[in-house]
Amino acid sequence: MSEGSLEAPERHPIPWQDPDFYNEQKLDDEMRRQFDICHGCRRCHNLCDSFPRLFDLIDESESMELDTVDSKDFKPVVDACTLCDMCFMAKCPYVPPHEFNLDLPHLMLRYRAVEHKKGETDLMTGQITKTDRNGKLAGAIAPIANWATRTENGLTRPVMESVTGVDKNAAVPKFHRKPLTARARTGAFSRNEDAPAAARKVVVYATCFVNYNDPEIGEDALEILARNGVEVEVLHPACCGMPKLEHGNIADVAKAAREVATIFKPWIENGYEVVALTPSCSLMLKFEWPLILPDDDDVRLLSSATKDISEYLVDIAKTEGLAAGMSTLDGSIAVHLSCHSRAQNMGQKAAELLRLIPDADVEVIERCSGHGGSWGMMKDNFETGLKIGRPSARKIIEQAPKYVVSECPLAGAHIIQGMERLAEKEDAPPQIPEHAPHPLQLIAKSYRGTQD
Repeated sequence: MSEGSLEAPERHPIPWQDPDFYNEQKLDDEMRRQFDICHGCRRCHNLCDSFPRLFDLIDESESMELDTVDSKDFKPVVDACTLCDMCFMAKCPYVPPHEFNLDLPHLMLRYRAVEHKKGETDLMTGQITKTDRNGKLAGAIAPIANWATRTENGLTRPVMESVTGVDKNAAVPKFHRKPLTARARTGAFSRNEDAPAAARKVVVYATCFVNYNDPEIGEDALEILARNGVEVEVLHPACCGMPKLEHGNIADVAKAAREVATIFKPWIENGYEVVALTPSCSLMLKFEWPLILPDDDDVRLLSSATKDISEYLVDIAKTEGLAAGMSTLDGSIAVHLSCHSRAQNMGQKAAELLRLIPDADVEVIERCSGHGGSWGMMKDNFETGLKIGRPSARKIIEQAPKYVVSECPLAGAHIIQGMERLAEKEDAPPQIPEHAPHPLQLIAKSYRGTQD
């Protein structure tokens, strides 16, 4: 038996269609097996709140071992997991191919899948995960929706907290009347057919967040791709299912995977690559979907054809070279690498991308923002999330950059809130940006030569 492993982690398919996957005794046995190994190692004690909760349970038990911890007390450990995958990808020495075969994120997913199957998923939580429906409905009344969800709105946010569980102080995404898919049809993005990458073709997967909540990210991506000669189509058949995966609804994720993969298949067969605009979504397409549907040829095809937008632009730069025309920006940049970017094992692509800007001064923040998808918005988690993200926020304040960017828009907003909290304690608070854009948006800004 080896002590740890230096080999690359390997993920096993998720046997969610096997009845044993939902057997509660077998689940408990597996949780105790993996938790006991974690107890003996404790390398991840400072990674997220799941591990301190687990270790406190053990240390405060009668025997100070797992055997005297009641299984019903495991739930807070599970609830604290954000499925960020960092324990699996970056910390744990006992993940496959090691014989201990630890995969805590997918173990937490299994627990939540059992809860979902038993009908124990909170009704409002289930409604929040319907991102496409919510985006369409809220987009139709965007001014009202955005007014009601402002953190400064003392009239509606307490009501929203009591009904939905979303903390009244948590920043939530805005909505737009015109989604990215509609903007792409009517936008004037003149393709530079003389650019070095003019032979490339991509289908941009809009993602529900960019499509409904931040279409400016998509418009900037389309502008950059057009400048570089790339032939582009924009599609959004359905949400990738990450919000539903977080709550154990694997069947609906599989349904979305089949639908999206079927629609993208003819494009891929015609020579198009697929680019996802947010890292959680590219992670789903590239890695999670093939683990949920390992025998689906269309899903495997889509996985092999997909790149994250930062990854894709860096690939252009390295292969053909980006089109000329970028100008120097007027200040330094702090770039936060999201957990779901890091989980793709593609390197620091956002930082590589930003360093293509002439004379760019780029500092990398590689710690968790504390947001964790919808997890960090909830009343039970918001303050904990800010605490987890505090080292990232403090580091950026110390660096005092002109620009703060994040590959994950939700993580970026959470970091800004964390910076504001820290600044409240300072006699001379630093200048806090109002917004943390996607890294590609600084590339677009550099191409435009604007300094605003």
